[in-house]
Amino acid sequence: MSEIKEKSVIVFAEQVDNKITPVSLELIGKARELAAKSGSHVVALLLGFRVADLTKELIAYGAQTIIVADDEKLEQYRTEPYTQVVAQVIERYQPEIILIGATSIGRDLAPRVAGRVHTGLTADCTVLEIEEETNRFLMTRPAFGGNLLATIVCPDHRPAMATVRPGVMIKREPDETAVANVIEFDGSIIENNMFTTIREVLRKGSAKHDIQDARIIVAGGRGMKNAEGFALLKELADSLGGEVGSSRAAVDAGLQDKSKQVGQTGKTVRPNLYIACGISGAIQHLAGMEESDFIIAINNDPTAPIFHVADVGIVGDALKIVPRLTEAIRNERELS
Repeated sequence: MSEIKEKSVIVFAEQVDNKITPVSLELIGKARELAAKSGSHVVALLLGFRVADLTKELIAYGAQTIIVADDEKLEQYRTEPYTQVVAQVIERYQPEIILIGATSIGRDLAPRVAGRVHTGLTADCTVLEIEEETNRFLMTRPAFGGNLLATIVCPDHRPAMATVRPGVMIKREPDETAVANVIEFDGSIIENNMFTTIREVLRKGSAKHDIQDARIIVAGGRGMKNAEGFALLKELADSLGGEVGSSRAAVDAGLQDKSKQVGQTGKTVRPNLYIACGISGAIQHLAGMEESDFIIAINNDPTAPIFHVADVGIVGDALKIVPRLTEAIRNERELS
């Protein structure tokens, strides 16, 4: 079996229904940055059943080696078999760093792996870097409700483990000519009393568009007041070919689904255009959208923090301004 002789950064390449999740590709890009500073090698760890074809995508996005554990017991995610395999990979290859996406799967898997291999885990990181003077791996995450950033190191145990939410890091441009070494992992999966049996998989009837994939987002906050206010945002988003997003306040008020929430406790987005309507701009919300290419803010409070990150600010009542924007866009399209 092939070995990895260099220090390594392993990225858990999460796949669902034989499709690589975007956060895994984002983390491979970040791993390449870390590896360049620490002199390490980037490894993607792919678990599943009949997933060999997915290695091409991982290579294109920057994986230098891919470890593939292909087993029928890994076809669908289950905590114990996945934990066993990842722990065995860590024991064999002794990586310096493990990166895992903070998805529902990653949040279940990461702490169990950390416990199994007796190391630390820093969850929901927003910044990952290598300290030049010491070559230490620094993991930064929000603390105390987002009012403080804590930088954490894991000096005494390896690997250092971190989870990162989707959308925080940026994918590399894919290189279809790239090549990499593919290792077939020959570990064993032992059934025990922690195994679960999946009897049936129920899928939601109509999957909604993920706001993390949207190029245009029209987001609303407390200032939109009610469902009728968000209906106005839906009309504007439809006229632009975008999606509706939300602040946490609007989600907590029951005006939008949690899947639409932007911010530290929601999703991180990087659209081409972000229109914030009736959103004051709490630091938790700004952390989830401030990397948008172009930001338009509409708020009746001229001192609202959202204006500090906006490219264009409109002081006024979003409930009156949004319908006028929608009408202007529709009229322009009719003329063209």
